Amino acid sequence: MPDLIIKNARIFLNDAIQPAEIAIDSGKITKLGKIIGTEAFNQVIDAKGALVLPGAIDVHVHFRDPGMTKKENWYTGSCSAAAGGVTTVIDHPNTIPPTIDAESFKKKQKEAKKSIIDYGINAGVTSNLEYLKELWELGAIAFGEIFLAESTASLNVNYRILKEALEVIGRLDAVACIHAEDEETRKKFVHMLKGNLAPESYSRSRPPLSEKIAVEKALKLAGETKLHFCHISAHESLEAIRKAKTENKNITCEVAPHHLFLSTKDWKRLGTLGKMNPPLRDFYSKQCLWKGLDDGVIDVIASDHAPHLEPEKMTDIWTAPAGVPGVETLMPLMLMAVKRNLITLKRVIEVTSQNPARIFGIRKGALAAGYDADLIIVGEAREIRKEKLHSKAGWTPYTGMKGIFPKMTISRGEVIVEDGDIIAKKGRGRFIHGQGAIAGSDPDRD
Repeated sequence: MPDLIIKNARIFLNDAIQPAEIAIDSGKITKLGKIIGTEAFNQVIDAKGALVLPGAIDVHVHFRDPGMTKKENWYTGSCSAAAGGVTTVIDHPNTIPPTIDAESFKKKQKEAKKSIIDYGINAGVTSNLEYLKELWELGAIAFGEIFLAESTASLNVNYRILKEALEVIGRLDAVACIHAEDEETRKKFVHMLKGNLAPESYSRSRPPLSEKIAVEKALKLAGETKLHFCHISAHESLEAIRKAKTENKNITCEVAPHHLFLSTKDWKRLGTLGKMNPPLRDFYSKQCLWKGLDDGVIDVIASDHAPHLEPEKMTDIWTAPAGVPGVETLMPLMLMAVKRNLITLKRVIEVTSQNPARIFGIRKGALAAGYDADLIIVGEAREIRKEKLHSKAGWTPYTGMKGIFPKMTISRGEVIVEDGDIIAKKGRGRFIHGQGAIAGSDPDRD
């Protein structure tokens, strides 16, 4: 007998929304369809006609743990994710210490055991390339983000190191995640804008040209290595990726919600709160990103959740740290976009669940028998308000916008969020091994 039955649900199956019951046993989906006598089961959730979707897989978060836990930690970050319908995250390596060797990787694994949702860990790339194979065997999901311009000092690399790293990553059959901004171009424009304290000057200091140059150089160096471009923001670089994908099936890219829902018009409202890398772009680039989502050039939506406390951001544009919180608002904003006919439900499922799972080798992200029962029961639209969110950051760039939040979030068959309340036990999340992991890489997990 299944552990849990979800009745009176509506699911997206065979390109249509249709009624179904969902049977879950030992944390996995065992059946979709009509289940007779659901009243007889011990645990039954009545979805009351609500839409049930796969939980989102956010492949780009910075939970700041270890080293910067005043901004976020694995518990608060995972609670924020779960409350927004994200059931799996992949954390990037720019923590303190950065995740660049066995010691730092194991330290992050230890801290991550506070998570209430499942998680993977990316490994950083530096000039010490001898560590890459070891990190892959410890269970790293992918490598990067690899920073090509000033952002995180310990993880910035030049194109020579990138070329050598991509050769090693290619031999491992792993994915290289690229933060595409060209450092030489950045320095040139920063010098030109020196002394300009207007927040919008930050967008001009890291122009679309910087992203385009870095994308094109990375593409030339890639060979057969799998490249995943993080947070593409400009139409020029998107078109370079579009062209490359016609010849190379190993190229994928993501977009962040802040580049879909915000633009340079928001500098006036946000001020330094709107600072992130890559920066806010103009309305035309924003429209091109929506088109790229629609036609399939963009494969993934990922939050690039990079929380800083609001007082830290309240300084001049050049001193303020770059990054905005976003893991909790990713799915609510995208589901609201479906309601507004900006994107189809099918595409949202593809770019938040199916494609992230496929690209990064995770057996999740689908409503199908045998898959982890990571699900969200969709709730009603409501205004996004910072006091309702769970991140330590304590603010959001989307204040006043509407989002459709989950009524319930389920991870491996266990209800972890209900009506915005966290009911999961701290530390119930599981480490997801990358495809190169060897036995014993995480002795505390099955």
